[in-house]
Amino acid sequence: MEDILTSLSTYGYIILALYSFGGGMVALIGAGILSSIGKMDISTSIFVASLFNFIGDSVLFYLSQTNKKEVMGYMHKHKRKIAYTNLLMRKYGWLAVFLQKYIYGVKTLVPIVMGLTKYDFRKFVTLNLFASIVWGLVVGLVSFYFSTAVRAWMG
Repeated sequence: MEDILTSLSTYGYIILALYSFGGGMVALIGAGILSSIGKMDISTSIFVASLFNFIGDSVLFYLSQTNKKEVMGYMHKHKRKIAYTNLLMRKYGWLAVFLQKYIYGVKTLVPIVMGLTKYDFRKFVTLNLFASIVWGLVVGLVSFYFSTAVRAWMG
């Protein structure tokens, strides 16, 4: 078990970065737990997860905006999720960029669908930056402090 924890503390930030590029909630929760036991640093974990989450969503938006024809070929399988994403965007507007960070299965579709529309790239990047920071802070700190409380309660 100690070997696994040592490996995670050695390669944890790389794993967190790669996983956060495409989502990252589970990896950030894991990093929060590992930070609470002293195997990782919570500040670094939140920074890495937020940065790579921001980059991942921005890349998805940009690629779908610049390659609409190619992206549409892959989207026919996800009509229900696209319809749900459009409802989110209509109902919540810019807040959808923040909400999508917490909804599994929609997280990658919101930047793609927004990129397929005429949504302004600079506006999306700005909203995405703030949403990624808030997401990193909320998920990272909740997992860190909750796991610390659970460990204190357990013994």
